[in-house]
Amino acid sequence: MPYGNKKLHFGHVAGVFVPADAYARFLRDRIGEQNVLFVSGTDCFGSPIQEGYRKACENEGFEGTIVDYVQRNHDAQKATLDAYDISLSIYEGSGIGRAGEVHQRVTNDLLEKLHENGHLRLMETLQFYDPEAGQFLNGRQVHGYCPVQGCKSEKAYADECDLGHQFDPADLIKPTSSLTGCVPELRPVRNWYFDLPNFREQLGEIAENLEADPEVRPVVSQTAKEFLVPPVIYIKNELEADYRAIESKLPAHEFHAAEGNKQSFELEFANIESRDAARDELTAAGIRFRTGKALVPFRISGNVEWGVKVPEMEGVDDLTVWCWPESLWAPVSFSATALEARGEELSAVRDWWCSPDARVYQFIGQDNLYFYGVAQPALWMALESGNAEVAYPQPGDLQQTTLIANHHILFGKVKASSSGAVKPPSADQLLEHYTVDQLRAHWLGLGLDVKSVGFKPKPFEADEAKRNDPRVADPVLKEGALLTNVFNRLARSCFYEAQKNFEGFMPLGAPAADVVARCHKAMAEYEAIMHKAELHSVMTLMDDFIRWAQKHWADGIKAAEGADDADMRRQILVDSFFTLRVATLLMHPVAPDGCEKIVEHLGLPAERVFSWNAPFEGMAELCDAADVEACRHAIVELPPRTDFFAKHVSQFK
Repeated sequence: MPYGNKKLHFGHVAGVFVPADAYARFLRDRIGEQNVLFVSGTDCFGSPIQEGYRKACENEGFEGTIVDYVQRNHDAQKATLDAYDISLSIYEGSGIGRAGEVHQRVTNDLLEKLHENGHLRLMETLQFYDPEAGQFLNGRQVHGYCPVQGCKSEKAYADECDLGHQFDPADLIKPTSSLTGCVPELRPVRNWYFDLPNFREQLGEIAENLEADPEVRPVVSQTAKEFLVPPVIYIKNELEADYRAIESKLPAHEFHAAEGNKQSFELEFANIESRDAARDELTAAGIRFRTGKALVPFRISGNVEWGVKVPEMEGVDDLTVWCWPESLWAPVSFSATALEARGEELSAVRDWWCSPDARVYQFIGQDNLYFYGVAQPALWMALESGNAEVAYPQPGDLQQTTLIANHHILFGKVKASSSGAVKPPSADQLLEHYTVDQLRAHWLGLGLDVKSVGFKPKPFEADEAKRNDPRVADPVLKEGALLTNVFNRLARSCFYEAQKNFEGFMPLGAPAADVVARCHKAMAEYEAIMHKAELHSVMTLMDDFIRWAQKHWADGIKAAEGADDADMRRQILVDSFFTLRVATLLMHPVAPDGCEKIVEHLGLPAERVFSWNAPFEGMAELCDAADVEACRHAIVELPPRTDFFAKHVSQFK
């Protein structure tokens, strides 16, 4: 879910939305559109939005309300997603329209259930306060360095860094207020917290199961396990004498001397409460330290005005939900809203999120694995109702989701981030140089499911000499060449041959047995790859299959023309229309626009061509009875020099 404080840069689209869209399109083709929901929306609340709105008013002269500000950015996001053929069932927002209303309702139900089940605690904690500005600061109005041992992030906020680590505000190193530049104070506030540390054992079991599952990307289980270790404090070796002087004042703990070249020794505690008590003693003694990754109480609420309202519980009614928890269940809200738009009851959402016959896939960046791979599973377990008959709006018993976490997409060699020092091109800017199908194919082929990869569009090359040198290839066009050259040639050849020698008809008949076998093999491999969501392998498979199909056509038509054999000519066209059909079905999730143009010229219903529910023995199974009897089907005329997968106009310069 993109924050409602900005347009989309290419990382949003390339790293998450295009892979998710390709998977959703595959599922629609494979099991039927009515069985698939593809949901997302603008994350309307949270400190990044508040801070962005403040800056827009102060620096850009924005005169609207924060609602206007979010709506403006949401509209821009949706326009970009539409431009990239992202086929969402719904794209509204956590605070927009009907989806916002449903989201508030779902939030009320979930929080009341968590409270009823005894998993929420009202705790007094410390929040940063700017004495010069005379106000409490939201998370993004405090900057500092991450205090988590081993983290090198120099971009941390009040209680999380840009690499996804969570920590207590009191541990933030060198805090600074973005409002006045002063060092903010910590003052007590009251908020609801979820008892995440109590689920350590269950989360450990989940992480072990994920680690043993070959279909789960290793980064998912590895990240989850990092937070399931005992609470630890790290202290520099040269401060050991200072530690020994107050050792007896600390809660029970184990001392671990520094090993090898490590510069710090460790203090391991039984629980987070003991660690926090030790932290207070160390701070009072002036001993500097860092904390390790561990499960800490998960903050549910905040005291900012702009947020989803927390229902009244225990007489407390003036809080809003911290944006991260409510963003975890926002997909449930979006699903319910999308189903309502289909004419179904809101309660139908249970069939999608709670039924063992359903499956939920969540496409995320690896930075967010703490929330989706640690906090969310615990929240879902805490919501178990034990009552299968409970109706909406009480979801209960939410299924654990399948996380498909991509690594970073880099801009050149640096992480693509609109808030970073190196500004990447926006998703909209890229469309001034490439077609949508070219970009989708390239991004899916990068292999973000395996590792972080650099995106290096030649028009944005910093070296002017390389940018203007025609001898330097544009790496973005590598996968696109399969579309604009090979696949395009196969499709055009079939249609032009039918128009030239078969009176504008596609001949019907049985494709050669070896052709059918080759197509079936490709489909089986494709389905197995998609089951694991290894989208880069799909591109490798399709490169091999489409090049084989084009070569089969070229060799076959050359032989038929050389022998002047009409039957041979007819058979190669029967074979090639069949391989074109299979290639079009399999490439539809990758390059939907060009594939849909092919189907238009086939003159066949799209719901038949884009479906796996057929024997795949020939083209006749897609045609009407009259066509089958006549052994031919009329195609839609393809004008000369028509491209199904065109190059961008800028690429002809």
